[in-house]
Amino acid sequence: MGFMFAVGECGACGKRFSFNPDLVPSVRDSEGVKQPICKDCIDRANPERIRRGLNPITPLPGAYEPGECT
Repeated sequence: MGFMFAVGECGACGKRFSFNPDLVPSVRDSEGVKQPICKDCIDRANPERIRRGLNPITPLPGAYEPGECT
């Protein structure tokens, strides 16, 4: 058994972070490519989303942890 994770830059703030590429929340950039979003940016965005009547972004369990390889 092994584990996988990705390291990349947040599509919102540019901070480098590690994540499970299958579970991390993402946004599409100007070219339509999915970009991962860090937990800090999710936490900053949620109060504004709630204020606007939108559902908060709830990352899937394990989104910011290594995932199990099959």
